[in-house]
Amino acid sequence: MKLLTNEEGGPGVNEAVAALLSGQSGLDASVAGVSVVERSLDARSVGFGGWPNILGEMEFDASVMDGDNFETGAVGALTGIVSAAAVARLVKDKSPHQLLVGAGARRFALDNEFKVEETLYGDSHEKWIETLEQSLSAEQMKQFPDLNLSDLPTIAVNPEALRDTTVYLCRDEKKTLSTVSSTSGWGWKHPGRLGDAPICGAGFYADSQHGAAACTHTGEMTIRAGTAHTIVTALKIGKSIREGVELAVRDLEKLQSGFLGGVVIHAMDASENHLVASFRCEEIIRYWLWTPEMERAALCEADIAYG
Repeated sequence: MKLLTNEEGGPGVNEAVAALLSGQSGLDASVAGVSVVERSLDARSVGFGGWPNILGEMEFDASVMDGDNFETGAVGALTGIVSAAAVARLVKDKSPHQLLVGAGARRFALDNEFKVEETLYGDSHEKWIETLEQSLSAEQMKQFPDLNLSDLPTIAVNPEALRDTTVYLCRDEKKTLSTVSSTSGWGWKHPGRLGDAPICGAGFYADSQHGAAACTHTGEMTIRAGTAHTIVTALKIGKSIREGVELAVRDLEKLQSGFLGGVVIHAMDASENHLVASFRCEEIIRYWLWTPEMERAALCEADIAYG
């Protein structure tokens, strides 16, 4: 068994490890861990501790994938429900669809006995107001929110430059590889913006026979490059985990226009080799790692940096 999560996933590591040791599947254990992160105020771009869109509304993205059968479930721009990963799990288990967004995702959650709750943390609300006051003129503030939001692109900021989406990769005792991701996305984003966290093949992919990968930071880039799927495909054709990551990085390097930033790649192969790599990230990247031989999960630094 092996569990890997980025630094933002730390609040849920113990919960996930306990679930694995009790015999639960890697997917169940990872959802349990992510669910803790989603309610932690230490995670500032995930769940309740995250950032609202430009209108002051919290919108959550999440996904799960089972590498045995390629079953996925994802939600995007989910409002009023903090436990986005658990909702994504139910999309996989109970819906014929792969991805539900917006009002449809919320309706699905409510129909499955999730309750609407307050999702905007007070500190996040204060920072949102402060950003509006610093970015808009007095006249625009009077008109807000009845403005052309397309005229305000510079307000959107990527909090993941310092804090991540949370991603969990796990290989359980049955040798099943799985991924779970959750995020509140960019601060002050345009309503309805989706990052890579709910996009299969971009922000996550799992194949129990070959490997799994999940990405954080600039989802606009990994969506364009299909980063997670590229890595797993490389493993499938016999490349090493490092070769697979380097192939994905070369695709990211080809992106010379549009929104560009840093990307962090988390990967694990079917032999439980793992690699965490940063691409054009200025900050130090860390991740949590656990195996049954370890007394407790260890916080490690990224294995390699590109760019």
